[in-house]
Amino acid sequence: MSDVINEAVTQLNAKLGGDGFDGTAKFVIEDEGSIIIDQSGARASDEEAEVTLTATAEVFKAILDGEQNPTTAFMTGKLAVDGDMGLAMKLSGVL
Repeated sequence: MSDVINEAVTQLNAKLGGDGFDGTAKFVIEDEGSIIIDQSGARASDEEAEVTLTATAEVFKAILDGEQNPTTAFMTGKLAVDGDMGLAMKLSGVL
């Protein structure tokens, strides 16, 4: 598992504050790997999910750090979303 994935899992679990997520979402970080967020929290995994969000490591880090708005990233083509768009919108509150 890459350092980028490990750091992202740590940051996501901190943002979740010990709470899980109502649904299953996958973040695919290009050339690094993928992360699943569900009722158990965030973990490195490549399981099936209700929604998949794909971005470069730089864009994903900017979103996690609060430097990039996830909706803006989607609208400008920096973040791809495949699956349940309503669930993706719920994720913006976590990010």
